[in-house]
Amino acid sequence: MPKTAIIPPGSGKPLPPYSPGTLADGVVYVAGTLAFDKDNNVLFPGDAAAQTRHILETIKSVIETAGGTMDDVTFNHIFVTDWAHYGALNKVYAEYFPGDKPARYCIQCGLVKPGAVVEIASIAHIGKR
Repeated sequence: MPKTAIIPPGSGKPLPPYSPGTLADGVVYVAGTLAFDKDNNVLFPGDAAAQTRHILETIKSVIETAGGTMDDVTFNHIFVTDWAHYGALNKVYAEYFPGDKPARYCIQCGLVKPGAVVEIASIAHIGKR
């Protein structure tokens, strides 16, 4: 099955070898996304709400570049460094998914850079509806 790398205009260069998103057979797989600037510096260190908003805007840009919308998101993988950030994360998250919510899970774990407290990866089905 052919696949296409999805790289939104103006995206920073990923640290490791990966694409921000991959489109295959009408499904967009969005890589684990953190609140980084174009130089891969952590934005809003320790601020779960601001990081979540930045992350979801980045995910939105990947999905829109592939031809979809946030309504096409069917699953989110959420990682948080401390359960104390869970409420702030959910408050912002609910703004991006006001109708039928995608399935998801959330686990507590360490993240790749100090100051990063939230990471989200997504799956969106933009093919047949």
